[in-house]
Parts: sequence; structure tokens; C-alpha cells
Amino acid sequence: MQKYLEKYLLPIAMVIGVAFHQQLAHLSPLIPYLLALMLFITYSRVSWSDIRLTRFHYILLTIQYLGSALLYLALRPFNEILAQAAMMCVLTATATSAPVVAGMLGGNIASTAAYSIISNLSVALIAPFFLTAIGAKEETLSFMAGFWLILKKVLPILVVPFLGALLLQKTSPKAHRKVQSAQILTFYLWAASLTVVLGNVTQFVLMHNDGSYRLELLIAATSLLICLLQFIGGRAIGARYGRTVAGGQGLGQKNTILAIWLTQTYLNPLATLGPGLYVLWQNLVNSWQIWNKMRQAKKSA
Repeated sequence: MQKYLEKYLLPIAMVIGVAFHQQLAHLSPLIPYLLALMLFITYSRVSWSDIRLTRFHYILLTIQYLGSALLYLALRPFNEILAQAAMMCVLTATATSAPVVAGMLGGNIASTAAYSIISNLSVALIAPFFLTAIGAKEETLSFMAGFWLILKKVLPILVVPFLGALLLQKTSPKAHRKVQSAQILTFYLWAASLTVVLGNVTQFVLMHNDGSYRLELLIAATSLLICLLQFIGGRAIGARYGRTVAGGQGLGQKNTILAIWLTQTYLNPLATLGPGLYVLWQNLVNSWQIWNKMRQAKKSA
């Protein structure tokens, strides 16, 4: 039953999110709490010794932050919403489930987990700067006031779960081990979050539908291209350091729940289509990678 759910939970979550978008739109306040809980469970399997920056990690972080800024500046003259959508597809942190997929592909789990943590913690400080700089919703505030307002909202969601996991490890090792053994819960929490955010995206698109889907299709094509480039580029970079799979998953598999929440909260809500559709693209890529890995294993057996 568990294998059946893991196989079909993504399409089920997407169908429910689209079909019941009106009802699910009311549950959007739950997203930050679901995200924090997912991160807490994920962080419980690491320690301070796992947080080590290497040259490999620096390169991925540079692409994540400098690349997202350059992409936004390049697309902004054409369309502001498209630029925001594309930026968020690169800026957002690595998915908490990336180490799991890396393990299934025979990659370095520790390296992928380390980058996932570094990426999620650093984005807590970097994302507020980006969101404030490009004109978040707090337009009447000064830059520093806007930055501080966003930082206060984002920091607890991303950093407090990490500190809580470390505190639990020190104070109650038994409880910490139980949380460690419950990693599968992040998958179901992610599916629940995905259902809610897709409901919100669907509701917004329908409410603001002007009969033309030109921009929506452009965002869809851009997010697909970005997804493919990040997976391919990440694998190419990782190959230079003997971490091909870790590079691909670290750069390509994104924490889309975080990206959608940040975009809906601080940017043009229509830009959420970028990370919203990235969910589909990255899972299609992961499904193909896993299928190809199994096919190659059968050939060599």
C-alpha cells in the first residue's frame, strides 16, 4: 500500500488541488507550518558536522543566487511577472526530498543532504533581500524596513526547525531517533502542502483569467527550460567533483512549496505558476531518472 501511495500520490495531489481549488484556497495559512514541520523532520537526520561548505557547494550557491538575479534582470524588460516566475525557479532552496531521490539514483546522500540544509538556511537570509529589492508588496516601506519585515516572517520558518532539531538531539536522543525514523512523513506532508498550493494557484488563475493564456504558456515553457538546464548543469558540475547525482538533484530538485509560498506572499501571485509548474517538470525528470536507473540495473544484472 505504501509503495502504491508513493507512486501515485503526486498525480492524486495535483488532481485534488485543481478539482477542489475553492475549498483548498482557505487552507493557505497552513502552508508555512507544514513547511516548517517538513524541514524539522529532515533536519533531524543531520548534525553540525554535516554543515560543511566545499568548493562544489559554493558553485551551486553561486548559481542559485547570482544566476537567479541575472535571470530576473534579463527577463524584466520583456515582462515583470515572467521575470519573477523565472527568478523563483532558480532562487528557491533544494528540496528536502532531494537526498532521498539521490539515494535511489545511487548518488552521494550525505553531500546532497548537506547542500539541502545549507541551501534552505541561506535562503532565509538571501530571499528577503531579493524580494524587497524587486518590489515586494510592502511598497510603502523603506528598503531596510521591508527587508526586516520579510526576514522576520521567513527566518522562523526555515531556521527555527533546524535549531529545534539540534536541541531535540541534545536533550532527548530517544525522541530524536523516533523523528529520524519518521522521514517518510515528509513525503506525505509535502503531498498535503502541494495539494493546498496547487489549489491556491488554480484559484488565482481562474479569478484573473482574461481569456488569453499567452503569459501562462510562456511561464510554463520558461519553467520547463529552467528545470532541464538546472538538472543538466548540476550533473555536469557534480561530475567534476565525483558527485554527478548530487549536483543534479542539488541544483535541479527545488523546494517548490517554499517558492510558491514566498511568491504568493510577496510577489505577483500569477508568478506562482513558475514554481507551481516546476513541481510537475522536476517530478517528470525524477521519474525518468529513476526508470532509467532501474532499466540500466536490469541490463547489467
